[in-house]
Amino acid sequence: MPYLTAAEEIRSLITEYGKATTLWIDTEVADYKTPNPRLSLIQVLDHPEDMTGNSVYLLDVLDKSDVIADFVERIMTNDTIEKVFHNSCYDVKYLGGKKAKNITCTLEMARKIPVYLLPLPNYQLKTLATELCNFHHIDKQEQISDWGKRPLTEAQIEYAYLDCIYLAQVHLRLLDLKAEFNIEPIQEDLSLLTARYIEIEQQQKILKSEFEHLQERVKKAMLVQNISETLYCKLTSYERKTIKTQFQQLVDLIENQDIDLDFTITLTEDIRKNLGVNLEKLPLNVDTNTYWKITPKNQESQED
Repeated sequence: MPYLTAAEEIRSLITEYGKATTLWIDTEVADYKTPNPRLSLIQVLDHPEDMTGNSVYLLDVLDKSDVIADFVERIMTNDTIEKVFHNSCYDVKYLGGKKAKNITCTLEMARKIPVYLLPLPNYQLKTLATELCNFHHIDKQEQISDWGKRPLTEAQIEYAYLDCIYLAQVHLRLLDLKAEFNIEPIQEDLSLLTARYIEIEQQQKILKSEFEHLQERVKKAMLVQNISETLYCKLTSYERKTIKTQFQQLVDLIENQDIDLDFTITLTEDIRKNLGVNLEKLPLNVDTNTYWKITPKNQESQED
């Protein structure tokens, strides 16, 4: 985990990183709770398979605005280099903001993966690293330490380089998961796929039935027992108003008051039925959409 403090050494490394295809990057910020936060460290990894930490470089850029500007110009705005962050919107605002190009965010990647493939309570880097990559005993205490103080402690340095390792490993695992559900339709095994679909559909019906039944029991019990909140849920009420009027009275009002209500309305089935043949006297705009649905075949016909 080389720790570079000299501006010239950092610039030399930035030149080398300019040749990279992908970089895994993290930052530490001093005074982040104040109106004047300062970028303290940029941690960079270019060999994700290296778990030793020797490929993670810690760039000390505290109060080195010219070095930060160099990093932004040669790395962050270079669209040929993929830059991987976790919660990239936080880091990137200190590294070029909207000028940054080719940014990958593992937080956004995780959010796009279906929950059944990634059933986690949250998408924090610590959680992803633990559940996806089996990193345990991750200590995030140093995250809130004083990153504006020099020299940095050994604990801060170790924390800084480990985050890059976690980031890279999480990114690789998320790519694997993404490949699992992004299967090309032409390559799908329809027999296995539809069988699983029917299996889940039946489970869903049972769960929905139990959920709705339990929901009603909980509401009734809380109302009768005069309990507004339990350890798991809160009972709240709301009013929903439905305002109705006779259509003919609305027409009469418009005609008598000279009200301009020239807008398109959707003719429901009931309105069309009441209009009958008069529907043909109206200028109509008909939108036709095609929807697809899966209808399970009768089990007996499947056995024939």
